[in-house]
Amino acid sequence: MNTKENQELSALIGQATAGDKAALETVLAGVQDLVFNLSLRMLGTFHDAEDASQDILLKVMTHLSSFKGESTFTTWVFRIAVNYLKDYKKHMFAQFPLNFEFYGDDIRNGKIQDVPDLTQNVERAILAEELKLSCTNVMLQCLDPENRCIFILGTMFRVDSRIAGDILGITPEAYRQRLSRVRKKMAEFLSEYCGEYGQGACHCANRVNYAIQRHRIAPDWLDFTAAKPSDTAVEVKAAMEEIDGYAQQFSFCRAYQSTERLKRMIRDFLNGPAFSIVAEV
Repeated sequence: MNTKENQELSALIGQATAGDKAALETVLAGVQDLVFNLSLRMLGTFHDAEDASQDILLKVMTHLSSFKGESTFTTWVFRIAVNYLKDYKKHMFAQFPLNFEFYGDDIRNGKIQDVPDLTQNVERAILAEELKLSCTNVMLQCLDPENRCIFILGTMFRVDSRIAGDILGITPEAYRQRLSRVRKKMAEFLSEYCGEYGQGACHCANRVNYAIQRHRIAPDWLDFTAAKPSDTAVEVKAAMEEIDGYAQQFSFCRAYQSTERLKRMIRDFLNGPAFSIVAEV
């Protein structure tokens, strides 16, 4: 972000903290995709990501006057979001945790040939793409929250180790080491099992009906393939130093635009009676 953009953002934040609803809406819109994508990768599902993103954006809103410009606004928002998401317990996978052993066993031993056709006349190629994107996103839930966050910051957002270390409260060196280890672990799992992103025998087209039966995808509710792409957090992507050879192996870490449901939730809040209470904080 250049000097002019920084000045414009600072002016908007000043107007927002003074109670200008339009300025506040603009400020929130500028970080909405970032917050949503971080939440989606940390929590695994669109619905959970929408709920958590609303909570985080409300925290940004109510703490906006505490932003002093000592870091970039993006970094400040990352810190709020990361601290919230690492301890978030209301999402589905907090109740039903995953691990790589379970995931690998399901790929090896799932009885995919015993399942009838459940596609409901939806094209198998579309369902296979939905499964591919969903599966690799859910696979992140096999990591503990701290390592999941490290992977997402370094692989999806490509955050510089100095910034990421500051966000997570660890040294840049520790961040780089842990990022390299967790990316190696993820790459090895993909290589062993996944035929879409690695050399494994598992192919999504063969597991569509099994995934529908297990409620992992639904023909009438295709979140990933319906989501619109986003170029969120461009200003931090160029800052990440290359620390290993795995960067090109995680093309599934694409970014999406915030959902219409999340946008509507924020608009409804800004236009509702609760806004006047928050604006006085």
